Amino acid sequence: MRIAIVSGHSEGPSKLNAFDNALYEAGIGDVNLIKVSSMLESKTQIEELPKLKAGAMVNCVLSEVTSDTPGEELVACVAVAIGDELGCVVENSGTNKDFEVIKKEALDMVNYMMEKRNVKINELIIEESHHTVKDIGSAIASVVYLKDDIIE
Repeated sequence: MRIAIVSGHSEGPSKLNAFDNALYEAGIGDVNLIKVSSMLESKTQIEELPKLKAGAMVNCVLSEVTSDTPGEELVACVAVAIGDELGCVVENSGTNKDFEVIKKEALDMVNYMMEKRNVKINELIIEESHHTVKDIGSAIASVVYLKDDIIE
């Protein structure tokens, strides 16, 4: 299994447009995202996000937060734990909440998932996006599941 871990943040004239712009900044704005739960196969490899085919159906774990309240601090993050047998992904987000708290919550959740499965963590990655809302803003972080048929 191959994955890419991405993040983005942006403003827009509506909540939908702000979210779409954040996806676009992360490199996943021209595809159809299918939210999946949080499991990875054994020996998952992390890669840079390749150019994806426009309109492709792309599986992902997605953390997102959008607001139309100026001055709000947005944080979206994903935590990825990879072991020999399998891996787990969690998403977490918050508004006006310290990033370290959001990050610790994500780490606690992913550690618990791996411990519950008796899988030793070989690799642990956190990806986050921060955004201060000007008018309408959005922040996203995502784990994108890569398959040859979605890559340009």
